[in-house]
Amino acid sequence: MRLLRFPLLAVAALSMTVGTAMAQTTVRWLHIEANPAQVKIWEEIARAFEAKNPGVKVEMQFLENEAYKAKLPTILQSKDRPHIIYSWAGGVLKTQVEAGVLQDIGPQLKGYSDQLAPAALAAFTIDGKIYGVPMVLSEVGFFYNKELMAKAGVDGTTIKTWDDLLAATKKLKAAGMTPIAVGGADKWPLHFYWTYLAMRAGGKPAFDAAMRGESGGFAGETFVKAGELFKQLVDLQPFQTGFLGFKNQPAVGYFGDGKAAMTLALNNVYLLQRVLAADKAGLSDDKIGWFAFPTVAGGKGDASDTLGGITGWLVTKGAPKEAAEFLKFFVSLDVQKRLAAGNFLVPVVAGAETAFTNPFMGSIAQNLARSKYHQNFLDQTLGPSVGRVVNDATAEIAGGSMTPKDAAKAIQDAWKQGN
Repeated sequence: MRLLRFPLLAVAALSMTVGTAMAQTTVRWLHIEANPAQVKIWEEIARAFEAKNPGVKVEMQFLENEAYKAKLPTILQSKDRPHIIYSWAGGVLKTQVEAGVLQDIGPQLKGYSDQLAPAALAAFTIDGKIYGVPMVLSEVGFFYNKELMAKAGVDGTTIKTWDDLLAATKKLKAAGMTPIAVGGADKWPLHFYWTYLAMRAGGKPAFDAAMRGESGGFAGETFVKAGELFKQLVDLQPFQTGFLGFKNQPAVGYFGDGKAAMTLALNNVYLLQRVLAADKAGLSDDKIGWFAFPTVAGGKGDASDTLGGITGWLVTKGAPKEAAEFLKFFVSLDVQKRLAAGNFLVPVVAGAETAFTNPFMGSIAQNLARSKYHQNFLDQTLGPSVGRVVNDATAEIAGGSMTPKDAAKAIQDAWKQGN
């Protein structure tokens, strides 16, 4: 029996060696996507990457949007932090770089990065180092319910100015309808109004000057005016009852259920309103319309200027090299074409826009291509601390507890303190 022990031990040792050699590298990927149809495709792409890379496992993890924002700073300090995280770029990215929790993946992207839209890649580049891969461009605008608008005698295609929007809101109110759905509890959907109004009033020069602390900064005339214009709308009580208690997703579902005539939202709401509607069908193509954010009288901004995001993925410090390799696979021409064909996104990879099957998404891509000034969300651009104040202040204007002038001053004070 003693003679048999050595072969058995040798086999066991060999098995352990083989097991070690075959041990998987796990890439932990944290996302916030709420649309199950899109997540299903992402899962298929992850499995395809695993098939091409034996020994590598991509583990998808999900956090709801607001929970993600709140918990991410703590998550990034953990030894078990995910290797790939979602990002809106801007000041939040800069803060994460300064905290030393991200990894420069520029060397791994050589050659590959040439296929990405330069402006999109630049959003993930700081001091010449690339910390992530952009995935999608987006635009904020007004979706509207054609049937509800028609019943109130409103033609969405004719809303070009702020006064047009105010007039439409009054007509909808007079017809007994809720003009606009908004997720006020999350606050950031309300900052769309203030930011866009500042863009229309002052254009890019006003934002550039404010960032330099000139002309009163964010407490200057342009930004006070934005709050005053927003208050004109707020005073008409355009939002659904209890809007400050609605989070964004229920508000999108409210619109998809046909309970409000309009909603100011990202272009992805085109599909998301169907997912979040009670009947899971929402508004069909023949019932949903879109118009760009209106211009304002005497405004210096261009009507083609757009507000939206340049979003993508960051690689955290200590991540395996396979994390960046997966992102190159995930944000590739073939995958971006597949997602564009499903009308899930406006792609950042050159040539992927040819896969659009829907006129709406094609028009969004054209809008972004025409835009000379695309403003990233201010709650991201200005960094987490100042961004929170932007969201809080605009929600306070909407709730009637802060004046436009005080809101602008609060944002400027936060900006000055942080810079």
